Amino acid sequence: MTIAALCCTTTAVAQQATDTFAKRQMLEPIEIRSLRAGSNAPFVKTEIKAIDIEKANLGQDLPYLLQYTPSAVVTSDAGTGIGYTGVRVRGTDGVRMNVTLNGIPVNDAESQGTFFVNFPDIASSTGSVQLQRGVGTSTNGAAAFGATMSISNLQQMEKAGVEVSNSYGSFNTWRHTVKAGTGLLKNGFQFDVRLSKINSDGFIDRSASDLKSLQLLAGWQLSKKTALRFMLMTGKEKTGQAWNGVPGDSLATNRTYNELGMKADGSYYNNQTDNYQQDYYQFFADHKFSKYLTAHAAVFLTRGRGYYEEYKLGELYSTYGLGNYITPSGADTITATDMVRQLWLDNHYYGSVFSLLYEKEKTQIAFGGGWTQYLGDHYGYVKWAEHNIPADYRWYLLNSQKNDLNLYVKAQQTIGKDLILFGDLQYRNVSYIINGFRKNPTLRPVNNFNFFNPKAGITYLVKNTSRNRQKAYASFAVANKEPNRDDFEASPTALPKPERLYDVEAGYEISKRNWSAAANLYYMSYRDQLVFTGKINDVGAYSRTNVPESYRAGIELQAGFKPADWVSLNANATFSDNRIKKFTEYVDNWDDPNYAQVAVTHSNTPIALSPSLIAGGGVTFAPFVNLLDNQTLELDVMGKHVGKQYLDNSGDENRTIKDYTLCDLRLRYSVALKPFREIMATFAVNNIFDRKYESNGYVWYVYQTAGQNVVDNRYFPQAGINYMAGITLKW
Repeated sequence: MTIAALCCTTTAVAQQATDTFAKRQMLEPIEIRSLRAGSNAPFVKTEIKAIDIEKANLGQDLPYLLQYTPSAVVTSDAGTGIGYTGVRVRGTDGVRMNVTLNGIPVNDAESQGTFFVNFPDIASSTGSVQLQRGVGTSTNGAAAFGATMSISNLQQMEKAGVEVSNSYGSFNTWRHTVKAGTGLLKNGFQFDVRLSKINSDGFIDRSASDLKSLQLLAGWQLSKKTALRFMLMTGKEKTGQAWNGVPGDSLATNRTYNELGMKADGSYYNNQTDNYQQDYYQFFADHKFSKYLTAHAAVFLTRGRGYYEEYKLGELYSTYGLGNYITPSGADTITATDMVRQLWLDNHYYGSVFSLLYEKEKTQIAFGGGWTQYLGDHYGYVKWAEHNIPADYRWYLLNSQKNDLNLYVKAQQTIGKDLILFGDLQYRNVSYIINGFRKNPTLRPVNNFNFFNPKAGITYLVKNTSRNRQKAYASFAVANKEPNRDDFEASPTALPKPERLYDVEAGYEISKRNWSAAANLYYMSYRDQLVFTGKINDVGAYSRTNVPESYRAGIELQAGFKPADWVSLNANATFSDNRIKKFTEYVDNWDDPNYAQVAVTHSNTPIALSPSLIAGGGVTFAPFVNLLDNQTLELDVMGKHVGKQYLDNSGDENRTIKDYTLCDLRLRYSVALKPFREIMATFAVNNIFDRKYESNGYVWYVYQTAGQNVVDNRYFPQAGINYMAGITLKW
């Protein structure tokens, strides 16, 4: 929970008064400028700078630094913002959000999600984050199907120095970070390093996190025209599994309940954990051919490997390719056993990206793209069994390959002084080969998709001075997205269709000396969106089904006001309507001896986990801004409201998450006191009114008996009142 993102509701508009294209050139490296939306692009966005991230960073995952941005809702499995976390934008979930790190694709190639737990404490070395809402501009990697997050973490210290940050808080949460840099050396070299360790017991039972990360940066300025950079970042996580959520009937009596790992005697297995290490190797080369033409190229390898370990009750031998166990006496035949197993993922994801950037007076043209290949092995071990399975028995080994080719060209042309035209064409080819699934090893789908994603827009600068900048803009964009791995497994007889999105946006922004305001209208029309309907497929799994038509429509409002040097206010709100026009839900009929499913047709129902109202805002007080020499004292008061959310697409009022309103406080004090360049202390109290709320959930099971639906909802409760305190020392 952070003031950083909150500040963006003010500065994202206000900064445009002085943020000329030339200044952006100096602030942003080529790999970022070629992908991100510029200040005059006709797309809505929020930018968070390093200084704001630093003020807010106490060790929570990156999504929690975005929770006060417009249209964003964050959630945490452990309830604390540490461990497995996620963010939704306009109701769009993580598997539909494109994420890049220094222009390199981050989304998992198969699930298409982004797991921020794999790069702990990345906020401590992040220079900036841009979050585009809607389709946005073309980028590398997974489909931008509702939002795009561009992370830049190649920022290096301008001068030699050392930083040490430590924080402690509720649930025995610790964060330790050490950063050091050489500054730019005479031979053109520059080196930086970051070490981080984060531990937390978590709010939910047995949801502890043990996170470690290392980042190394090396830069070499060969000449005024050529530069090389290398980044190595590794993250290692061990987290207690809390991804099943809490049953609805336990919320009133035990909000921290966690059923995972329960044994037959009611005790819990003590190593029900998720274990994963991900290593990022990125090498960049930049060259300036002329005053107007620059080039960027990068090669990368992302290496991931890990497993989750779980205790399983009554597993059938036949599931593991084994015969039943006959006791030595021959008197008994045992068909199932309790066991501890590990499910492994071992993968290599590598490729290259490039961009050419031409900028001259009123014309900017970018040509770029990339090629990536993913090779993934899936396998499982039985580590222990109660009866007759040898230790480390491996019962499956499967592999997959996914290739992704992406090419784009973007052009921005200013006509006269005030009219700016934008065009963007992208071609993407995806080939995906899956050599079997754990529960269906003979299913081997081979798929090839060709996507064309055009985008166009117009911006008109109504006013364009340092104290009065006003612009109107409109855009139209198309995005296409391939199904993920689970969709292919759940559709053994009829392959799922790719999804398509048509996005229309229009807005107006005003930025003046001490206030700013913005309004953005959007209409996102989906074709063949994949949604859960409750239908069981041929192999007994619940599958997502393409629905012909659905949409998200809304208005996003932002405002900021600074009436005096010592106080600033800001707010944002999103009002939306999110609907599936027609789909069929399938419900198990327990009155039928074969549990045959009943088909129920729904029309014009809300899209799951898409609140119609999301609002945030706050006020920052700096009472001694004109009195303290080399010192800063600030108090931030922040609020967030998230409206009611439906857990599925049925529109059933018995399958909802209640709306909630939160309030957080943060007190910051910094001073320049020798021998330190800066000492910064932060104290934060989150959820100060101790609200009991849930930020995420799903329908575990629904069945019909005596003509009535019975529903088992699962929820993810978040922590009540909690605190964090931290101190940073800079030499």
